[in-house]
Amino acid sequence: MVLITAVLVSLVLVKFKQSLLVGYLLSGVLIGNFGLLWVTGIGPTDAVIANFAEIGVVLLMFTLGIEFSLSEFKHIWKIALLGGGMQVGLTGILVGLTAWLLGFPTADSVVLAVAVSLGSTAVAMMSFQDLGQQNNPGARAGLGVALFQDILVIMFFLMMPALYQTDGGSILGSISLAFTKGGLFLIGAWLLGKYGLTPLLHAVAKTRSRELFTLTVVSLCAGVAFAGGALDLSLALGAFAAGLVVSESIYSHRILSDILPFKDLFIAVFFISVGLLIDLSVIADQLGIILLVSVLILTIKGAILFLVLKCLKLPNQPSLLAACSLASTGEFSLVLIGKAGGYRPFDPAMEQILLICSAVTMAAVPMMMRAAKPVGKWLEKKRIWHAHQLAPVSASPTRLLKDIRDHAIICGYGPVGRALNEALKRCGLDTLIMELNSETVRTLKSDGQLVLFADATHPEALDLAGIKHARLVAFTFPAVHITTVAVPLVRERNSSICIFARAKFAIEAMKLRALGVQVIHDEHESAVAMVRAAVSSYQRVDVDPLEVVDDITDDSTR
Repeated sequence: MVLITAVLVSLVLVKFKQSLLVGYLLSGVLIGNFGLLWVTGIGPTDAVIANFAEIGVVLLMFTLGIEFSLSEFKHIWKIALLGGGMQVGLTGILVGLTAWLLGFPTADSVVLAVAVSLGSTAVAMMSFQDLGQQNNPGARAGLGVALFQDILVIMFFLMMPALYQTDGGSILGSISLAFTKGGLFLIGAWLLGKYGLTPLLHAVAKTRSRELFTLTVVSLCAGVAFAGGALDLSLALGAFAAGLVVSESIYSHRILSDILPFKDLFIAVFFISVGLLIDLSVIADQLGIILLVSVLILTIKGAILFLVLKCLKLPNQPSLLAACSLASTGEFSLVLIGKAGGYRPFDPAMEQILLICSAVTMAAVPMMMRAAKPVGKWLEKKRIWHAHQLAPVSASPTRLLKDIRDHAIICGYGPVGRALNEALKRCGLDTLIMELNSETVRTLKSDGQLVLFADATHPEALDLAGIKHARLVAFTFPAVHITTVAVPLVRERNSSICIFARAKFAIEAMKLRALGVQVIHDEHESAVAMVRAAVSSYQRVDVDPLEVVDDITDDSTR
């Protein structure tokens, strides 16, 4: 019932170009406030919902760990460290000082300062995708700041027990111990990944079993996350460490494509669970305060990040787009408030106001981002805060994978795939290989070839390969049962793309042509080669081999 309601509400919001995450929040509000949850026999704070929400956060941190790349970080470190640090520092000082002056305890003031400083990585990245602005300089700036915020969350999770300790011990000593344990845990996870898990993934990959690979991925995420929790560290830190373990391996994109459907499902449940906790009666009683706080959060956070990015010489439009994308509070703001409530509960009315303001500000982000472009153009036209473009960063393999356009996606790197890739590269065309042989992928990656260890029948793998912006996709293996599954997924994402595929037999060729695929028919091409070779041995015979083969093929088909 909860998921069906989320689908129906989200479909309505999509018509108004709102984020799906806003739909999930609103679904939770409707279910929790109109008696629908009573049908299930559980309450908004039931442990079942809380556990699903926790799984969503764990999977989100796992994917963040996978997507965190040291090679990528080298190209955005300035914005990440300077931009993210200045934004969080200025916002945190302003919010924390205000909370302390209003009478909040010191620990709660610190939690509120960090929580309000964080933006929603999920809403921002989804909004960039919806607007088709993933490669905008503003998206890269937003990614850098969001990356800093995500790392800050991990560090703050370690600090929270020390902030709320009641045994009278030294806070600095407790924080130092927590960071030491966290650092040792990350080092241990890295060693385990290099000498234990990576060989395991090699062995699993060689089986070519999709089910076993998915089972291994989920087990890896759950196991390392549980290890973090068992050491009195957060599950989130454990999941992030699990992602880091595989982030630089050849399997990272395959793992990401496997885990994304699970993450999307549980993140939906997380946002629905937040909506379930919102009481509409509080909105009615505190509407003025909620609107005022929401406007202040969006205005102050957006202004601070815009000015910070301008100080880093980013142009107006990208600065404004990045500032709007992270102007709200986010999913980890809610997680921090929930964690803090476990140590010392907030006032119920105050917690409701914080939850509602988070929902309102996240709902405003897509609208603000759509308005950012015309406002940015106006600022550039009036030459207000005009700045020169940043020098382009050198492209890492990860960046190339995200920026590639008009490329050819080659599925399979056997003799046919190898020949096609070599020919296209000699013509100066960009290519990307999708392959499931781990040894081949390692070799190609060491040679500098863009390659994914991925299955072409996974929608997420096709998205990672940039199928929307590709010129052609070639299935160089004659496994028609795989091609027929992949072709509709490809067409769904890029209706104008050229699709080439191989088929062994005539009936398979007919099936692929019915899907609009340009078919290389192995039997037909072998027949042409055989007839040409045979006829050429008789110099006096003047026959077109292709015409003969076509006639024979037509007869055999009839």
